[in-house]
Amino acid sequence: MTPALFAPLALRDLTLRNRIGVSPMCMYACHDETGTVTDWHVVHYGQFALGGAGLVITEATAVSPEGRVTPQDAGLWDDAHVDAWRRVTDAVHRAGGRIAVQLAHAGRKGGKYAGLPDEPAEHRGSVPLDRGGWATRGVTGEAFGHYAPPVPMGPEEVPGLVAAFAHAARRAVAAGFDAVEIHAAHGYLLHELLSPVTNPEGSDREAPLREVVRAVRAEAPAGFPVIVRLSVDDVAEGGLTAEDSAGLARRLVSDGADLIDCSSGGLVWGAEYAPAPGYQVPGAARVRREGVPVAAVGLIADPDHAEALVAGGEADLVLLGREMLRDPHWARRAESALAGAATIEPRYHRAYL
Repeated sequence: MTPALFAPLALRDLTLRNRIGVSPMCMYACHDETGTVTDWHVVHYGQFALGGAGLVITEATAVSPEGRVTPQDAGLWDDAHVDAWRRVTDAVHRAGGRIAVQLAHAGRKGGKYAGLPDEPAEHRGSVPLDRGGWATRGVTGEAFGHYAPPVPMGPEEVPGLVAAFAHAARRAVAAGFDAVEIHAAHGYLLHELLSPVTNPEGSDREAPLREVVRAVRAEAPAGFPVIVRLSVDDVAEGGLTAEDSAGLARRLVSDGADLIDCSSGGLVWGAEYAPAPGYQVPGAARVRREGVPVAAVGLIADPDHAEALVAGGEADLVLLGREMLRDPHWARRAESALAGAATIEPRYHRAYL
């Protein structure tokens, strides 16, 4: 019998070959700082499809220059980005995979140093304006930790934000992506607008995100899936809980979303929680009880664990991050462990003799 993890998953007209996905992970690899992806991205994303993943979700891809997390972020704010991304999507498709782009606006958490191990120790927090940084936007002027304080945005700026996501979604279709994911988690701008912790004066906090979902849905073909990443639990006193997010998820589906990617936290500086294998699964399971398709994420690395989540009805899709970086062929290994044999890339057959 086919393991549940290797049953196809249909999202509108898109059918994934299995229930394994690569979680979005920031790479900070556009070194010319124009937002244009390079050969590095072609190889990086192509390897996961070659390794058997059903869906590859890209790093946070900015819908505007000031929406970048770092100066080295990828972008889709300009038509000039489309051809470079097309090389990435073509590579994934040639390897049998499907790929979604995560569209994001970092808000007050933008404009920072990448914090990679090879950077100078003094590179901490926000990049100064005279070194390539920029004035970030936030719901209020309150800074995130030691980052520079943002410029408060007014309600009159929300239509422009919605339009930026919609235009980026149009470019995503042109670039050959199979789906888009709207990043409304981890304290980024849409999440900041959504939470009562960071938007205490908001009268309809759900409105910006729901408008973005409807606008993206309108730009996409009818059979093109729209995914939304939520911090299902804010991990902050007075913040959104899984119960709140379950109701929101239903409304997002009515707006045109097809899957909720269930993460948590990232909203406030210094929030404490204890990551462990599957630690975010309860939030995903709560949303799924509303009849909403969900992706589960959070230090999932064991094939039996991933299989149990799908077979037990806690998730429709399992996303792996760090484990995929360690082993891009994790899906092949999982299939071998669960089914006794793997569907292999023919040119790699010697590895499975």
